[in-house]
Amino acid sequence: MADSYNNSNKAYRRSIMLHSTIRFIVCLLLTIICLLPIYIIVINSTRDTADIIANGVSFLPGGSLIDNISKLNDPTIQNGAYTDTYNVLIGYRNSLIIAGFSTVLTVFFSGLTAYGLTVYDFKLKKFATTFILAIMMIPTQVVSTGFLQFMVKIKLYDNYLPLILPAIAAPAVVFFMLQYMRSSFPLDVVEAARIDGCGEFRTFLQIALPIFKPAFAVQAIFAFVASWNNYYTPSMLLLSGKLEQKTMPMMVTAILSNDKLTDFGVRYLAITLSIIPVVVVYLILSKYIVKGVTLGAVKG
Repeated sequence: MADSYNNSNKAYRRSIMLHSTIRFIVCLLLTIICLLPIYIIVINSTRDTADIIANGVSFLPGGSLIDNISKLNDPTIQNGAYTDTYNVLIGYRNSLIIAGFSTVLTVFFSGLTAYGLTVYDFKLKKFATTFILAIMMIPTQVVSTGFLQFMVKIKLYDNYLPLILPAIAAPAVVFFMLQYMRSSFPLDVVEAARIDGCGEFRTFLQIALPIFKPAFAVQAIFAFVASWNNYYTPSMLLLSGKLEQKTMPMMVTAILSNDKLTDFGVRYLAITLSIIPVVVVYLILSKYIVKGVTLGAVKG
């Protein structure tokens, strides 16, 4: 009996180790697939055009990073070809203003909407939820013409406001928040707060927000990335085309679409600089995601 038990125990351990090894290999391959393109872009930003054309893909950095930075920022090189369309400080400033405010508005008001649909019972509750989900099915491009005409009529084109204020209505974020709250938010806490005399808005700020930090962090990352990478709406509304108004995607697109600017190292450098803020935001908010996963595991 003891031998059979030991043999079965060893077989079970081998099975566990085999499954763990397979999962580790799959995760490692997925990580490499996701990070390899970004790594190649960063490496190519340190190489010159001749090296990129002659040797193709390289996993070792080159020695032309300083030259690429000079070409990208020095107006005396190539008659200011790059500085007429690209300025990293201006691009960072404009994109951070738009993406930062849009992210805050998206996360806060979407969480507030989901909180109301979760906590309160009213006659049109199901209709409101269905209506929000229905709006998710409408692509932005379908309503873009009417939106542009409306902005022109109220004279809000060439302005950052129409790029920021519509972030208040984010149906996809509301849907995620709604599912998260329905599955993990204890309504008894709200009732207890009401008995203690806490106001409704104060209950949301002091009780609901701390509980939903992981969900808010996840949606903040998605909202920031979506707003930062958004090229379609800013290019449609910022009609003057001034460098002082352009966002990072507009500047990068201007460089990539210009056939006269064939310096591949400079192009890759422009792309690399546009990625850095997204990585920084993820690193800042990722700790809340990890905490949320750990908390869910403990509760389970």
